[in-house]
Amino acid sequence: MFRSLTAVRSLSRPAVLRAGFATGPSASATTISDEMLEKLGGLSTQALVDGLWVMGWPCAQITGSRPLHPSHKTCGRAVTLNFVPARPDIAMDKPPAGESPEYEAFELCGPKDVLVMSSVGPWESVGGDIKFLRLMQRQIGGLVTDGSVRDTDEIINYGFPTFCHSTTAKQGPASMQPWEAQGVISCGGVVVRPGDAIIGDQDGVVVVPAAKAETVYNIAHGREVIEDIVKEELTKNPGPPGKFYPFMSGKIKHDSPLAKLLATKGITPENSNQFEGTADW
Repeated sequence: MFRSLTAVRSLSRPAVLRAGFATGPSASATTISDEMLEKLGGLSTQALVDGLWVMGWPCAQITGSRPLHPSHKTCGRAVTLNFVPARPDIAMDKPPAGESPEYEAFELCGPKDVLVMSSVGPWESVGGDIKFLRLMQRQIGGLVTDGSVRDTDEIINYGFPTFCHSTTAKQGPASMQPWEAQGVISCGGVVVRPGDAIIGDQDGVVVVPAAKAETVYNIAHGREVIEDIVKEELTKNPGPPGKFYPFMSGKIKHDSPLAKLLATKGITPENSNQFEGTADW
């Protein structure tokens, strides 16, 4: 664990215990621009997953995190918070009140940020109405967790997009304690670094590594353009989609039916990285 201002503030506590609650220098060295965030948010989560897949990256969808309300959609930079199982000495040594790591994380959030909270279990509560009132005040871009939330109606009324495993009436502190803000976490089986792009829609939540955001966008956007063309063709000329599918970005064969269809729309190996031998990742 790394020290930070959180650790320094609690001078009366043993350094070895304080350090676990500190903010670590684990943010990505790459900052995703607002323009790139907007582009990523305009793509579907499945297109983004496909983009990472063809690059050979691990699965990027946070398992079990679903929209709390059908209207919820989010895109922003990750602010991370990690929970650990409850233990009396951890509860005693945790920085008090507003200095707790969860509130440290809250204050880092704004309209273009998504708070990603790593729970110790899918049914454990990461928070409810009074805590999350502060997130509404911060005009947060979204909240994502592999755990559950409580006070569902109030959270929906707050208006910020929320993605979680489920809802619960259980109290969170009975099971877990906030441990660290802005560290590298595992959420729903996926690694999240502070500053990564978090995109959520009705199909779930995807993490796009900040350092690879532009490449992922280029692949995913190219795929969506091609899929629209294929869908248009199959709508005009109904038939099995196997004529054009499956295809993998960067491996469309130059003389295939798909390549010939794309050529009629001006998409060729000369201007697209979706063809065999043209991948730039």
